[in-house]
Amino acid sequence: MLGGGEGTAAGAPQQLEWKFSQVFGERAAGEEVQEVDIISAIEFDRTGNHLATGDRGGRVVLFERIDTKDHGGNRMDLERMDCSINRHPEFRYKTEFQSHEPEFDYLKSLEIEEKINKIRWCQTANGALFLLSTNDKTIKFWKVQEKKVKKVCDLNGDLSGAIGNGPVVCSSTSTSSKPCMENGGCNGNPFSYSSNNTSLPAGGIPSLRLPVGNSNETSLAAKCRRIYAHAHDYHINSISNNSDGETFISADDLRINLWNLEISNQSFNIVDVKPANMEDLTEVITSAEFHPTQCNMLAYSSSRGSIRLIDMRQSALCDTHSKLFEEQEVPGTRSFFTEIIASISDIKFAKDGRYILSRDYMTLKLWDVNMDSGPVATFQVHEYLRPKLCDLYENDSIFDKFECCLSGDGIRVATGSYSNMFRVFGCSGGSTEATTLEASKSPMRRQVQTPSRPSKSLGTLPRVLRRGGADASGVDANGSSFDFTTKLLHLAWHPTENSLACAASNSLYMYYA
Repeated sequence: MLGGGEGTAAGAPQQLEWKFSQVFGERAAGEEVQEVDIISAIEFDRTGNHLATGDRGGRVVLFERIDTKDHGGNRMDLERMDCSINRHPEFRYKTEFQSHEPEFDYLKSLEIEEKINKIRWCQTANGALFLLSTNDKTIKFWKVQEKKVKKVCDLNGDLSGAIGNGPVVCSSTSTSSKPCMENGGCNGNPFSYSSNNTSLPAGGIPSLRLPVGNSNETSLAAKCRRIYAHAHDYHINSISNNSDGETFISADDLRINLWNLEISNQSFNIVDVKPANMEDLTEVITSAEFHPTQCNMLAYSSSRGSIRLIDMRQSALCDTHSKLFEEQEVPGTRSFFTEIIASISDIKFAKDGRYILSRDYMTLKLWDVNMDSGPVATFQVHEYLRPKLCDLYENDSIFDKFECCLSGDGIRVATGSYSNMFRVFGCSGGSTEATTLEASKSPMRRQVQTPSRPSKSLGTLPRVLRRGGADASGVDANGSSFDFTTKLLHLAWHPTENSLACAASNSLYMYYA
């Protein structure tokens, strides 16, 4: 990751040129956005052929990729056939379903909103899609599958004898060439008779034709397979699938629970940071993630800016960590806001599990799991906001939780910002890539010239990079101040290609490079 890549002459990868691909739910000028339509979660599946979003109204919307289907094969097969792929990734709406409804906890007099906090894809089986979705209290396991719709046709009856029957589609394989009526009868049938005259025609009916079920049409159906409830006293902030395909974890402010996908009425508490006296509480859990390949390892972050790596083989209750990752505070820099802006809002493992990416309010940090002395790279995202922390504290913007993501090859990272902007940084050795883009149909219009060489901070390891991107001035490329009411909190990187999906309010923007 930090040692070269798709090289230029200097050994660093070229800076990507991002282009607009498509948008779903685009808002018209002056159109008011409904609160329930704001996207609150976004996730690609492992193949990158499906994308799921969740919103504050408790709905999950699925999209499927269609540009690869037109060529009739996956990318690797097409490369073997020397078939050029010159089109950008293209998705289409697949289906949606209501995952969660608003509830009320009568014992605690607490309203439980339906907002989807996280979505995680599970392993597919028999052509069906499986995913986990959660709100503040309840996790649900969904199965989405195509089902054949059966319709009945080829009956002996006549329309004149039908009362209250629904429309019926006739099978294309019908033995009769005559058009079917609404109840299955056919025009011109010599054996039809009125319901008022029950007498059989002369000579009787030579043959009785049984109804035929026709299933030419299909429809997508989402079914909730299991509900994992009543295991968290505090709001769930994370769920993560294990690489074993059988278990997953869910985390709230003080506990992390381990679940088996097949068992919904029992979970095991593996991390508990709740003190005997709540007055002694100094930090809470903010995010948790399983290692992508080692089923016994997981990491979780805290509100004090630390990341703990734990090994479930050590003990049933993992109250001790294998490694602790935190950056030492620079003497003389502590202020009222130090702990608030140090709180980590999201962590992600790289695909190979070697690195962990973390996002706090001001920066992105990249950690090597084999080196716990400090981050190997730090990317400045909101440094220009440091003089405005008082204002951000008063309007609660300082508590916004921005997500982060890594590219599939691990040489770039991305995160969101204000004014519906997002940042892409190169993290391989020698890279100076630091791109600022806007979630719109013209993503590069706010592009600012980035420094040609990253500045290294004093007193840190030689490998540590600190790169500021384009936000040092506190204004955008047009000279206007940033809008703190429009924020891009959620984004996801395609697992195998340079393609990003970003959620700006109720709109889903997709870009490629």
